[in-house]
Amino acid sequence: VFFVAGINKVNFHCVTNNTAHRTIEITRKQLIVRRGQPFLLTLEMVQPFSVRDTLLLTVETGSAPSERHGTRSQFGNPSAKYTSDAKAIWKYEIDRSAVLERGIVALSVTPPTDAPVGKYSLSAMTHGETRNLGTLVVLFNPWCSGDWVYLPDDRERQEYVMNEEGTVYIGTSHYIGSQPWIFGQFEEEMVDICLKILDANLKHRKDPAGDTSARCNPVYVSRVISAMLNSNDYEGVLVGRWDGNYSDGCSPTCWTSSVSILQRWFQNRCNPVTYGQCWVFATVMCTVMRFFGIPCRVVTNFQSAHDSNNTLAIDEYYNDYGVRSKEASESVWNFHVWVEGWMKRPDLMKGGIYDGWQVLDPTPQEESEGVFCCGPAPVNAILRGDTDVKYDVPFVYAEVNADIVKWMVCTSTGVVVPIIKKGSRGCATTVEGSHSSASARKSMPRCWKGVSVR
Repeated sequence: VFFVAGINKVNFHCVTNNTAHRTIEITRKQLIVRRGQPFLLTLEMVQPFSVRDTLLLTVETGSAPSERHGTRSQFGNPSAKYTSDAKAIWKYEIDRSAVLERGIVALSVTPPTDAPVGKYSLSAMTHGETRNLGTLVVLFNPWCSGDWVYLPDDRERQEYVMNEEGTVYIGTSHYIGSQPWIFGQFEEEMVDICLKILDANLKHRKDPAGDTSARCNPVYVSRVISAMLNSNDYEGVLVGRWDGNYSDGCSPTCWTSSVSILQRWFQNRCNPVTYGQCWVFATVMCTVMRFFGIPCRVVTNFQSAHDSNNTLAIDEYYNDYGVRSKEASESVWNFHVWVEGWMKRPDLMKGGIYDGWQVLDPTPQEESEGVFCCGPAPVNAILRGDTDVKYDVPFVYAEVNADIVKWMVCTSTGVVVPIIKKGSRGCATTVEGSHSSASARKSMPRCWKGVSVR
């Protein structure tokens, strides 16, 4: 509650609103709301108020807010006239708790379901004066049916959005080990850290207006997060290392929490943290995704192939005597860890068959459209073998379903002939980390190599 000239007091009802919007675990001091869901705002005027009086609210986000980009909206009384290309239109109604004759104007304000996520300024114009009221943060809303990240099952929302602890599975398909992990997505510092991750990405630096506008789309946001969690491009969070030399940093096995990694990156002026491997990249991404409200889970794939040339196969070369004669650019890992985020995919124009869980992988393996990131790749596209679907479905399909092709290179002639071509990797077992970690839970029904696991 604070004073503003022309408006006696402003009350954001942070505790009440944040409780209703399931953000109270983040903070009680700052308003953090989810799009598509109303929140209460009370203005105490210096004089009685009438419904006919002018009261226009304006929200803005980003460095160049505009109605055309959905990053600015002016709404209230009199009703604003929007151009045909205006996006993300906010609204308010007089709340029943208002006492207008005493100048107590209680408003029920609703961010639209297509509002870009991020930090907004809020101002009010009344009695010919415009005054800044403060700021608020808007997140995705998996509880709202109109949001692209809507997840119908409340138990899954609790697990994949609200749960701050989990388990990561590592090891081999014959000996599955586990490691507890603290995601900590609701630590108060996560607000500034996660918003900084979006602002530090290359697309924002090249086109800040377009990038801020695109944050209405979880497909875009999750792709940005995937790129920003590794440091292969610019100011990413983690440096990957696999050679065993970690003397100038921390071994990937030392980490047990996303919070300490993200804090170190943020406090060190966005210099990347050393070091991470696949399960560290994935768990930190899960933290950021859950903070923004995108349902997310950590997934481990055992016997995971790395296909570097989009052949959907792993090529191995041997000489006449059966000795590997060519250094492999492709490999099969004992295990690899990524995340899956839940969202609709209207960009694919297929009647919703690709909605739902999407594979995202922040571990830097191959470039995707010139950037080290991967996904979102629809799980259903991988199951169906639809390798023409965005993003990076062939690469992920090969991770779980690649054949190993063995070639013989004739020493005298250099002729290369196939000697074995079969699905010798067998079934890639994919398990999902959960809070109730008594045993490895198999994630979505899968049919890798014709074997279905749950």
